[in-house]
Amino acid sequence: MNKWFKQFSVILALVIGTTFSALSFAHGDATDHTHAATEGQIWSEIQAGATGYTTSHGQFHNQPINSYDLRVLELRSDWLAPALMAALFGMIIIFVLFIKVNGISKLHHGFSGKMVYRWSKFDVSIHWLGAIPCLLLILTGLTLLAGRFFFQPYLGEGFWAGLVYGAKQIHDYMAIPFMIGWALMTTLWAKNQLPKMYDVKWFLVVGGYINFGPFKGKHPDAGFANAGEKMWFWAFAFFGLIISASGMLLLFPNLFEPSRTLSLIALVLHSVSAIVICAFSIVHIFMATVMSEGGMECMVSGYCDENWATQHHNLWYDEIKANGTLKYKA
Repeated sequence: MNKWFKQFSVILALVIGTTFSALSFAHGDATDHTHAATEGQIWSEIQAGATGYTTSHGQFHNQPINSYDLRVLELRSDWLAPALMAALFGMIIIFVLFIKVNGISKLHHGFSGKMVYRWSKFDVSIHWLGAIPCLLLILTGLTLLAGRFFFQPYLGEGFWAGLVYGAKQIHDYMAIPFMIGWALMTTLWAKNQLPKMYDVKWFLVVGGYINFGPFKGKHPDAGFANAGEKMWFWAFAFFGLIISASGMLLLFPNLFEPSRTLSLIALVLHSVSAIVICAFSIVHIFMATVMSEGGMECMVSGYCDENWATQHHNLWYDEIKANGTLKYKA
């Protein structure tokens, strides 16, 4: 009897324990399913525009999440950030490989030693007024737009926080001088950037910068600005306008009081314009500093070598020689 009672007690304990465990598991599983269903329902309601109550008076004061923002965040991570990385580093890699294969454009008759007046000191000044902030804006903009996805995983938390803070401060402060430089260059230089029929031939022979095949030795006609410089100028003028207007909205929201939708549109347009200007800037920098022998001197002293002028801007050189405005550096 005693032995039977002990066996019965053990069996009863096992049954009770198993039943209790099963009930607990079922309750927990049901709770998990309930929580998941509730969360899914809440998220669906939020996406559908569900609202609530708050004491805030902001534009979206009664919305827990503005689902419209999420599409911009996805656009930023999936398209805008990689595009800006490609515009900067991709163009640098392309030019390095191109120069390695093609070489640079040398002066066929070497340097003459005679320097021809091309840019005034004021022109040189406003060029650098726009150029230096532009470079700083590209680098800091890259950090702000793409850094979270490409740089942050490899940096310490403290260093990353300091880097982002510094980039934001520089980006904000460099915006104004960039816009001043952009406005002056666009206004004062537009007259020399108007398209001409001979610009088409310049593009057909890639400006004479190819050192092999049927393009080798070709030097197409060009006025004060060649076709490539004109394309860069008008891209800079147009996208500089967009980046300046959108930048003002983002920089001074209390002044302009844009709607949230307008702010998001401005952010996207700002990023797209930055990508275009970044790509063109890399081309411009390489052409001026590396690709064209003697080209950088123009924006350092305002003068260019006479052989450089006759090789790359022959129509302009012939014009100033014919009208008596040709001036050499003393």
